[in-house]
Amino acid sequence: MSIDDILQEFEELLDWEEQCDFLIDLGLELPEISTELKRDENIVHGCQSLVWLVAQRVVEDGVTVVRLQADSDAIIVKGLIAVLLAAYSGKTPQQILDRDIEALFERMGLNQHLSSTRRNGLHGMVQRIRGFAALHAV
Repeated sequence: MSIDDILQEFEELLDWEEQCDFLIDLGLELPEISTELKRDENIVHGCQSLVWLVAQRVVEDGVTVVRLQADSDAIIVKGLIAVLLAAYSGKTPQQILDRDIEALFERMGLNQHLSSTRRNGLHGMVQRIRGFAALHAV
């Protein structure tokens, strides 16, 4: 599901409870990462739950893009991961750096509905992804 599809669906839902259920559904659809990737170096620190995030630079059709894999032990966090993957995975490093992710979170109401620990974890994931993109931006 694209980030635009997620935003459209999210905005059509009437309240936070329905939106939260939608995030959970997104998390349930998230492919699990392999056990080998669930290593300490892939853990995102600052998250309340366990989050593993792996970024890879891949050349597709002559264009360098970032491919992301991530997983969590918490279902709502898996939904947040699905949003981040839709926003960032398959994008060039510069597209990742140029995306106003805060505006996306604001549009979804995540900053007002997520607990401070969940927001910190979400921002920790964003910082990890943006840091990787910055290393590989041309």
